[in-house]
Amino acid sequence: MYAFDFERPTSLSAALKALGREDAQALAGGQTLIPTLKARLAQPSSLVSLSALAELKGVRKDDAGRVCIGATTPHAVVAREAAGDYPALAALAGQIGDPAVRNRGTIGGSLANNDPSACYPAAALASNAMIVTNDREIAADDFFEGMFATALEEGEIITEVRFPVPQAASYLKFEQPASRFALVGAYVAKFADGVRVAITGASEEGVFRWEAAEQALSKDFSAEAVKALAAPAADGMIGDLHGSSEYRAHLVRVMTARAVAAAR
Repeated sequence: MYAFDFERPTSLSAALKALGREDAQALAGGQTLIPTLKARLAQPSSLVSLSALAELKGVRKDDAGRVCIGATTPHAVVAREAAGDYPALAALAGQIGDPAVRNRGTIGGSLANNDPSACYPAAALASNAMIVTNDREIAADDFFEGMFATALEEGEIITEVRFPVPQAASYLKFEQPASRFALVGAYVAKFADGVRVAITGASEEGVFRWEAAEQALSKDFSAEAVKALAAPAADGMIGDLHGSSEYRAHLVRVMTARAVAAAR
């Protein structure tokens, strides 16, 4: 590690002021940032903790029926408090990492980091979620811009994530057992106007929608409709010691079919 300033503001306005300073970095749960600092892959001059901002915590339901989650709400709280209104989302949160990660990691930190194997980006994209920041609202379709890249501007932070609740949904992932990240994860959400399918863990570009599966499932919401599809092209899929690009492409179809079966 190295020397840096640490601030823990108690209001959003104070946090934004602190983040406006040169080389300041927001700290949510720290499950990604702290290891990054230890490896000296990032060296901000100041860390601004968001942990004391009560206004960024909690799970609620708004007048439109959406499940709204404060950005610094830990995964364990989402798993517990969203279970009644959006079971698939709560189940996803309960699968993230281990108990230590689930009690420290936050939904806002996960989305802002946009790890290509993270679970929450798939939930946001498949659910057609709205990511709310201190400055604007960003549709999930416009938020994710590639591996570790998002539409967030310098000094902009996520304050809340608003999830429309589908008629049926499920998230299933094929875990990398050491990290519990998704080797491939598929989130399927059926709405009145169609089906959305988001895939994480597979692509070098990060989370993406599998449009061929969406079209097939919007006509026939069954696992058989997915099994009849060709697997996505292996070009652009991640290939590493855990699985080749061809293997991941195959898993996209397998995990999507399983998620549909679970949702039904």
